[in-house]
Amino acid sequence: MKKPMNLLLIMMLTTSFAFAAPAAKEPAPAAPAAEAYKPKATQLHRADFDALIATPEKILVIDLRRPDEVSSIGGFPVYLSVQADQLEKSLSSIPKDRTIVTVSNHSGRSGKAADVLASNGFNVAGYLGAQFYEQEGGKLTKVAIPAPKESASKEKAKPAAKHKH
Repeated sequence: MKKPMNLLLIMMLTTSFAFAAPAAKEPAPAAPAAEAYKPKATQLHRADFDALIATPEKILVIDLRRPDEVSSIGGFPVYLSVQADQLEKSLSSIPKDRTIVTVSNHSGRSGKAADVLASNGFNVAGYLGAQFYEQEGGKLTKVAIPAPKESASKEKAKPAAKHKH
């Protein structure tokens, strides 16, 4: 009688553990991916931009990249530098008498900026990705960031003269 009782006890224990075991969790459904911003403005290619830059007195290139991006990747010989997050605060300082081309590395920031400018009454030809422009055979200008100048207050300290009393 001992063996059937042990067998029954083992069956009861394994059964209770099987029911007590937590159910495997199914992964939560993935949140829908945020759709990438699709600019309303025209994306420019090398030929488009080269045609516009042929009359530099008529256009304004607004580069939305950080200075380190411009120096490491390259940019255009003349442009207005406005950080993307400062664009709306800078609208009053952007001339309205020129056709505008916005520039960023891969045209993400420049596409959004082109739409912001157009919605605020600016004449926007389109937006451009500097790296796409270069891949299409366009030439970018690379300018090294100058080393910081030493200020007059940081002159080498001269040792104090020892006085004998």
